[in-house]
Amino acid sequence: MKKLLASFAALCLLVSNQTIFAQTEPLISPRPLTLETARGTFQLNAATTIIAAKSLTTEADYLKDKLSAAARLNLKISSTSKAANHKIILALEQNLSATAGKEGYQLTVNATGVKITAAEKAGLFYGIQSLLQLITQQENGKNVTIPFVTIQDKPRFSWRALMLDEGRHFKGEKVVKQLLDDMAMLKMNVFHWHLTDDQGWRIEIKKYPELTKIGSKRKDSQLAWRSEKRSGKPHEGFYTQEQIKEVVRYATERHITVVPEIEMPGHATAAIAAYPWLGTTGEKVEVPVTFGKFKDTYNVADPKVYTFLEDVLTEVMALFPSKVIHIGGDKVLYDQWKSSPQIQALMVREGLKSPADVQIWFTNKISEFIASKGRRMMGWNEIMGGKVHENIDEKETTVKEKLNQGTIVHFWRGTTDMITNAASKGYDLVNSYHIYTYLDYDYKEIPVQKAYEFNPIPEGLDPKYNKHVLGSGCQMWSEFIPEVADMQKKIYPRLAAYAEVGWTDLSRKDYTYFKNTMKLIEAHWKAEGVDVAIVDYDAKTEETKQ
Repeated sequence: MKKLLASFAALCLLVSNQTIFAQTEPLISPRPLTLETARGTFQLNAATTIIAAKSLTTEADYLKDKLSAAARLNLKISSTSKAANHKIILALEQNLSATAGKEGYQLTVNATGVKITAAEKAGLFYGIQSLLQLITQQENGKNVTIPFVTIQDKPRFSWRALMLDEGRHFKGEKVVKQLLDDMAMLKMNVFHWHLTDDQGWRIEIKKYPELTKIGSKRKDSQLAWRSEKRSGKPHEGFYTQEQIKEVVRYATERHITVVPEIEMPGHATAAIAAYPWLGTTGEKVEVPVTFGKFKDTYNVADPKVYTFLEDVLTEVMALFPSKVIHIGGDKVLYDQWKSSPQIQALMVREGLKSPADVQIWFTNKISEFIASKGRRMMGWNEIMGGKVHENIDEKETTVKEKLNQGTIVHFWRGTTDMITNAASKGYDLVNSYHIYTYLDYDYKEIPVQKAYEFNPIPEGLDPKYNKHVLGSGCQMWSEFIPEVADMQKKIYPRLAAYAEVGWTDLSRKDYTYFKNTMKLIEAHWKAEGVDVAIVDYDAKTEETKQ
């Protein structure tokens, strides 16, 4: 934490150079909905007091710690403003809910001080992030000022996510917390945590210890797509339930919801390696050392498999307060189901016409269990059926079953008509179209400008269905990215572009303004010790420079 605070102090020293970019308004990322400036500045000093109700202690302490590092001022926190004339006020005002929603805020800086108001705590927290980016400071540290501004701001979308895949390569708690800090600065609010996959099971489940004893380890790792080259060393790692609780606590303080992803019915080889009876064939398998699509699937005709999955989800939901639980559902190969007498008998018994119908039938059962716990299921768009992948027979993906209505569909692949189709049927969606949002793709495929220009609402969608597009997510898949430094170069600087996609209103998007903010944001990241890719921001396609 001290390192992060110190890095923020370095950022604030650099923010004093904002005027060199010849902007007519101060630089804030993501760009606010409205920002009006006035002549003058408010000066922070030792007499400045943070005024906040005791119910806002977490937010007030966060601001105090950040200002202590940035401005070397140890400000007092008080629940009353009577004795303070030089103040920063944090206040909840319920009447703002109509205009600002749950995450919007108003920020005013004038001669009397600073005031941040919001209908809910999340809005106050985002107002604090904008305030911190407004601070200017001379290098001697004696003159800490904030320009006079009036900001009214709220996000375009309610779902602004970063996904981290640790099923393939485990990164650890320290890396996750740094990502959470950088998400918070950029007003991103969902950390989508991909914790299980064919190549690794990364979450402790106390009722099934073999999942981590066996499923969290593999003997080797493929180094490149369709390559015979291997790392030559084993890979392992998982989070204990206590570690999970700590990450969730840390995220919650930053108003970030952690959404766990527990893959089913495919991407299940690590679990089947731990408990072979979970698989459709019942055969013993090992945790794979290669990446790609695997045939191993849960035996969805076996009641014992549902007991297992419900047990796992029960422990998961006890750890994660998120109202949304992600069950994956992508890239299921149907080979084992097609040759399984049990699955074929299930299809006859339930009147299921295709393997995709089997998957929807299974998904609905899981959805109903999750709903019974007061949660909501989410899955990749294969859970609706339809020909998402070129190498799968269309007959296998033609469906008569209907996905449960309360499900959130996470679009990542296929035609954008699939989004229109789902939205028109009343399904809520998150748009993570891979050609715009996959962080494992290099900068030639997704340069920063392309990421910035992504619109989660597809062209041609009837405006009456816009409300069903909850937002977007960017995905850090990790198959061939074992090292943290390499992962960071994929994430940074594109993370800031995706933050603007989720937050900034289309009327306020300005790529020149964004590029200028990046000079400051990159300085902050580098002060943190992050490996930021060197990119040409104006390139339509480009290779990453090292």
